[in-house]
Amino acid sequence: MDKKKTLKWVNAIAFAVLIVGGLNYLLMGLFSFDLFGAIFGGSNEVVSRLFYALFGFAALTLLGTLLWNMYMVPQQKTQIVHKTKTSCKN
Repeated sequence: MDKKKTLKWVNAIAFAVLIVGGLNYLLMGLFSFDLFGAIFGGSNEVVSRLFYALFGFAALTLLGTLLWNMYMVPQQKTQIVHKTKTSCKN
């Protein structure tokens, strides 16, 4: 599997996990109901804490992707355009 395809899958999984985590926090904010705490026996249980850590890692993954696309991709496109313009002049 090539690198771009792998990154698309990682981002898709991270996005799905982040949506589930966001919905859990929506329930916590509106109704003081912790879905994962209710399912796994409390918010201090190991499994619940693993899910919370998974939500955090998903957020960091997507944040990294967002920052990469904001700052690195435009620079790469500029370099490609610059190389193309200089090669056309010769």
